[in-house]
Amino acid sequence: MTGIQKFAFLLSLAALVSCTYLAAADETVKLEKHADSVDVLIDGKPFTNYYFGPNSPKPYMSPLRTPQGTIITRGFPMRTDIPGEHHDHPHHRALFFAHGDINGIDFWGEGTANKASQTANGVYYPSAGELPTGKTRFRKLDEVKSHGTTGSLKAEFDLVAPDGKVIGSETQEYSFRGDAASRIIDCTFTLTADKGEPLKMVDTKEGTFAIRVVNGLSKPGLKMTDSEGREGVDNIWGKRASWVNYDGTVDGESLGVAIFDSPTSFRHPTWWHARDYGLFAANPFGWHDFYKDPKRDGSYTIEQGKSLTLRYRVYIHHGDAAEAHVAEAYSAYAGGK
Repeated sequence: MTGIQKFAFLLSLAALVSCTYLAAADETVKLEKHADSVDVLIDGKPFTNYYFGPNSPKPYMSPLRTPQGTIITRGFPMRTDIPGEHHDHPHHRALFFAHGDINGIDFWGEGTANKASQTANGVYYPSAGELPTGKTRFRKLDEVKSHGTTGSLKAEFDLVAPDGKVIGSETQEYSFRGDAASRIIDCTFTLTADKGEPLKMVDTKEGTFAIRVVNGLSKPGLKMTDSEGREGVDNIWGKRASWVNYDGTVDGESLGVAIFDSPTSFRHPTWWHARDYGLFAANPFGWHDFYKDPKRDGSYTIEQGKSLTLRYRVYIHHGDAAEAHVAEAYSAYAGGK
């Protein structure tokens, strides 16, 4: 190899290393605050929007996108003009946190449930019961910050009964980051019994931290896997796992989304209310449904003056679970990275 050839080789190698580094480097995150929402941009491109205004019974994020801009969450009920979308379960608002029975009040559902609204792909998924519905009402934004390659927000809410009585408080905290191949949301939810009475998180499958995905991540194109090596809804629904991943092809892109349950979260590893029609939820309370045993009770009471905190990570990635190294990504998360 001549000196010139050697120099050219080293130059090419340096360029390759540089490109590899840049592809893996975190991208700039920017949060833009509005009256009833916060826009999240990564590398100057829209990632998601956080809505907390009075037009919804609960806060939510919509839509969620891959680094390539592909939308992975269902638009309904916020939008009704997307061809081919299923209009079942109108309370499934892209990404949200809520529970179906707190002190006998349903914060998961919205309005009066009926058989048509609970039928997906021809299958009827009845709710646990017919309870009065409450609202998670916005109180204030404590934080909306951009920190270069990360962004964070923190919001406070009141849990409001149908008669207007506030029965407790909820805090939602999110941190955002991403690179050329992935998007990450770290989520912390804290429920506090600070209104003179306990908060009982009643055993129901209707909850708790959820994402409603697009058709391409539902059957028949969906591949569902979990941390225990199980595959398919029959092997994953109602089971305990540290993470669950959905992957498939959406608008020509091979992609996936995983929810990680933090080792520091309540009752880790959590149980999964994960359906192949598009619902994707972590729920540590729904024991009697998950175990198919009415004698089991997964209820938990937050005593007056106490709090309960749940933590999760959403990992949106290119490729399937193996290609995206989801297991390794969870290990990094569990190790505090």
